[in-house]
Amino acid sequence: MSAALYVLGIDPGLSGAFSIVDSEGRLHLCDDLPTMGAGARVSINGGQLADTLRPLPIALAVVELVGAMPKQGVASVWKFAQACGQVRGVLEALDIPIQWVTPQAWKKSLRLSADKEAARALAIETWPEMRACFARKSDHGRAESALIARFGVPYACTSLTERAA
Repeated sequence: MSAALYVLGIDPGLSGAFSIVDSEGRLHLCDDLPTMGAGARVSINGGQLADTLRPLPIALAVVELVGAMPKQGVASVWKFAQACGQVRGVLEALDIPIQWVTPQAWKKSLRLSADKEAARALAIETWPEMRACFARKSDHGRAESALIARFGVPYACTSLTERAA
């Protein structure tokens, strides 16, 4: 990646994903959040995530702000919250500014419904050269992370302008 403005988008959780989009809207990186362990002991691999993000000139991380959902079990809510906390810890340790955004806000700005397949279709349409990242139905997290990053580009540009003033 060349010296430009990069925005990191994160769809958090153990089955979440992260993406890097530049200020021109080009998608440079898209992958699942790294995990370690198995079964009940699976968790975010914070060290691997930090190693991936550390060398990148990320101006802003936009992270989906999500909470517990009705009828979700206590154990699954706890694991999800831990995963979100691990992601936040990595970003803060790397001194990457974080903007939290609700699913409703970023999806509304891109004229998307809650349908994950619609997000995947929009990602494929937006970045056809990267369609392999979104090939499987289960790649909706990757698609959402890329779209979250795209949503954050104007905010990153504004934030940098304000800091320079």
